Amino acid sequence: MRCNVTLPLLLAALIAPAAADELPVRSVVLSNAGLAQVERGGTLAPDAPVTLRVPTEDVDDILKTLLLRDAAPNARVEGVRLPAQDLAAEAFRGLPLSPGDFDSRVALLSALRGQAVEAAGVAGRLGEAAEAEGGGVRLSLVTPQGLRLLVVREGDEIRLTDTTLAARIGRAAEALAAARAEGSRTMEIRLSGATAPRAVGVTTVTAAPLWKPSWRLIVPGTEAAGEARLQGWAVVENRSGADWDGVRLSLVSGNPASYAQPLYTPILVGRPVLPVRGAEQVRVAADTGGRPPPPPPPMAAPAPMTTQRSLQGIMEQAGAARAAAAPPPVAAAPPAITASSAGRVAFTLPSPATVRAGETANLPFLDAGVPAERAWWVQDLSARNPLSAVRLRNTTGHVLPDGLAAVYGAAGAEAGAWLGDAEIRAVAPGEQRLVAFARDRDVQMSSASSSGEVPVRIDTRRGVVVVGTLRREETALAIDPRGAKGLLLVDLARRAGTPQFAVAAEGDFGLRHEARLDGTAATLRFVWEREGRSEIPLWDPGLGDPMLLAWRNIDIEREQRRLPGGPGTLETLRTILERLPATAPGRAKLEQVIGGMAEARRLLDAASTAIRAYAAADAALGRARTAADDRTGPEREEARRRLNAASQAAERAGAAADAAWEAWQRQVQQVMAATG
Repeated sequence: MRCNVTLPLLLAALIAPAAADELPVRSVVLSNAGLAQVERGGTLAPDAPVTLRVPTEDVDDILKTLLLRDAAPNARVEGVRLPAQDLAAEAFRGLPLSPGDFDSRVALLSALRGQAVEAAGVAGRLGEAAEAEGGGVRLSLVTPQGLRLLVVREGDEIRLTDTTLAARIGRAAEALAAARAEGSRTMEIRLSGATAPRAVGVTTVTAAPLWKPSWRLIVPGTEAAGEARLQGWAVVENRSGADWDGVRLSLVSGNPASYAQPLYTPILVGRPVLPVRGAEQVRVAADTGGRPPPPPPPMAAPAPMTTQRSLQGIMEQAGAARAAAAPPPVAAAPPAITASSAGRVAFTLPSPATVRAGETANLPFLDAGVPAERAWWVQDLSARNPLSAVRLRNTTGHVLPDGLAAVYGAAGAEAGAWLGDAEIRAVAPGEQRLVAFARDRDVQMSSASSSGEVPVRIDTRRGVVVVGTLRREETALAIDPRGAKGLLLVDLARRAGTPQFAVAAEGDFGLRHEARLDGTAATLRFVWEREGRSEIPLWDPGLGDPMLLAWRNIDIEREQRRLPGGPGTLETLRTILERLPATAPGRAKLEQVIGGMAEARRLLDAASTAIRAYAAADAALGRARTAADDRTGPEREEARRRLNAASQAAERAGAAADAAWEAWQRQVQQVMAATG
C-alpha cells in the first residue's frame, strides 16, 4: 500500500468548493449571420456571483457582448474573472516544478529539492526522495547539524515552511485540474450593492451554427392563377454547451455587421531594442602617402531612347391514383410571432422550445397562403425546353428569408406529388419571386439571332458626307407549347440600344418579357435598336485643298483614288443611296452629291487622259531635242523642224491638260459648295 504523504496546503487547494448553480437559459435568438443571443435569468442571493461555464472558443465573444441586468437599485458590477487562457503555463510560471512533476509523489518531492520542509518532527532542507522498501518515502534532510535520513510513513505529513510557495503550488494544482477541461472556462461575474435576493439577467452574443430555413411549397394547378401554401421550417443546432429547456426561441433574418476580436488572447506589443552604448572605438586610417590627382571624368554617353420530366411523370401518375382521397397537408404549427425592423425580421416561436446541448431540431415557424401563378420560364434562349416555375407574391407582411423549397402539387394528377426543389431568395413584403422547380420537356423551343445596320439619314459638311445609321439586333424565339396554355416569361441579357419589345421587369436577370401562350406554336421577336454615324470624306484630307493642287506636282495615276471623283468613294455613296429609305432625311442632298461626284469622275478621267497625252508629247519633245543636238549638216535642219513641231505639240497638250484639270477643279468646287 502506498503511503499517503501530503502537503496540507496543496491538498486544501485541490479540494475546490462546489460551483454555484448557473443561471438557466430563458431565451435564445438565432441569427442567419451565424450568431446566437442567449439570455439567462434567475434569482441570486445578495452576495452571490453569477457563474457561467462556457466553451473556450466563445470567451472572446462573451467578453465583447456581455450585458448584465440586476433588479437591485444600487447594484454594481465589480468585474468578470476567469482563468488565464493557458492555465498551466501561467500557474507554473516562476515555480520550481512543472506539470509533469505531479505524475508521482517522488517526482513532486524531487522537484522541491532544496526547499525548507518539516517532516516527522525534523526541520531541514529537502534533499533526495525515493520510495522506501516496505512502504513510505525515504527522505534525506539537510539540517544545521548535518544530513538526516528518515522514512515518512502512511498518514505522516510533509509541510513546506514557505507558506507563500505552498499557496502558489496549491493554485498551480488547481489550475492543473482545471486544465483537464480545456474545452470550457468558468466565468465569475462579481456583483455588489444588493441587500436582498433579486432577479438577475445575463445576455451574451456568441458564434453559433446559423439557423437554416427550408420551405414546403404547395402550388396550384397550371390552368389559372391561385394561391400557394408556404410552410417554413427551421433547422437549429444547440452548440452552446447549455441545455435550452423550455426557452423562448426566436429566428432572426437580417444582415448585421459582426466582428471577432481576440480579447481573451494575451497580446504583447513589440518594442524596439535599445542597445547599451559604450565608448566609441577609435579608428585611425594609416597614411599611405600621396597619389597623382585623378583625371577628369569622360563625357557621359547619352542614354538610349526607349521607344427532368420522366421522374416527374411517374410521380404525377402516382399522384393521380390518390388525388381524390389525398387529404390536405397538416398545419405545420401555430403562426410565429413576427417582428420586423429596418433590414431585420424575427420569427418567435409561439411555444417554448426544448433543445438539449448538442441536439439538432427542425422546427416549423410559418404557414401562410400567398398568391401564385404557374408559368414557363426561359433563362437560356439556347435551351430546348423552358423551366417549370411558379410566380409568388409575398403578402405575409414581412421578409421571407433565403431557403430551399420542396415543391408539391395541389390539384389534379399533381396532387400530393413532389414536383422538384426550388431556391427562394429573400422576398420583401409585396415583392414577387419567380422560382423554378423542373424543366418542362413537353414544350419545345429554338432560337436564332441576326444583326444588321442600315442608313437612315444624311448630313453633310464641307467635303464630308455624314451617314446616320440604325443598328438592329434581333433574337427570335420559336416555342411550341403543344396545346398547353399559360404564362411565358423570358429573361434576356441587357444589350446596347433600346429594346423594341415590352419589358415587364428589370433586375439582375436583365430584361424580362411576358407573353401569354394560347396553345399554338408562336414566334417571339426581341429587337434592340441603336443609332450610330459614320463619316465619308469625298477626298483624302492628307492631300490638302484640291483647289490648290497642281497636276504637275502629283502622280495622277497613283493618287487618283485619293482625289474627289476617284474610284471608291462614288461607289460607296451609291451603295448607301440604294439602302437609304425613300423618305430618309438628306436623301436629296446625297443624290446631289452623287451627281456632282459622278461629273467630277468624268472630268477627272478626262484630265487624266489629257495629262497622259501631255506626258507622251513631252517625251517626244525630249527625243526631238536630243536628235537636234546630235545632227549635223542638212539633217540638222530637219531635226530642228521636228523639234519645233514637237514643242508646239507639247505646248498644246499642256494647255489641254491645264484646261481639263481646271474643269475638274471647278466641278470639285461645286461639290464642296453642295456639301458646305
